[in-house]
Amino acid sequence: MNNVFDEREVLEDAADKWWLFLLTGIAWLVFALLVFQWDYTTVAAISYLFGVIAIVAGVNEFLQISVSTTGWKWIHAVLGILFILAGIYALWHPYDTFATLAGLVGLFLLVKGIFDITVAFVTKDEFELWWLQLVTGLIEILLAFWVAGNHKEKAILLVVYVGIVALARGITEIFLAFKLKGLRRRLAAA
Repeated sequence: MNNVFDEREVLEDAADKWWLFLLTGIAWLVFALLVFQWDYTTVAAISYLFGVIAIVAGVNEFLQISVSTTGWKWIHAVLGILFILAGIYALWHPYDTFATLAGLVGLFLLVKGIFDITVAFVTKDEFELWWLQLVTGLIEILLAFWVAGNHKEKAILLVVYVGIVALARGITEIFLAFKLKGLRRRLAAA
């Protein structure tokens, strides 16, 4: 019986933080818009941009631990560590990073797409707009395979990929915010 009350407290605490993810989602969308407007033509600038995005994404994963169930906490922790390490490496070795950046972004989009599709189906009965997350996941997977291709204009494409990652992250954060807000309403009604 005590375990039920502890779980409810965790859910209430997570639901009360819905606005935090709404703000981070909006910030990701604004950042994506800025990325698409800037003209990055040097290898170092693209690597630095990716490094900053990866570090911010890692910190964001650690924020999601506080609103995750026990089974997902370790996944967010591992992703947070990987993103931060990738970001630090990109900032430390920008020229080496550029050659592998497309692969990293493609891998991120693939994992993110699979995750979003899974979450969409798992929350289908609890979230009315589940299909938007499903569509986002499908687009992310398609983009992952597009990134894997060999393109002549990799510099421009990598900027687009970073923008797409920020855009996808923003959309996902906003989905999470409204899921938490819905949970808050359900908990208040119970």
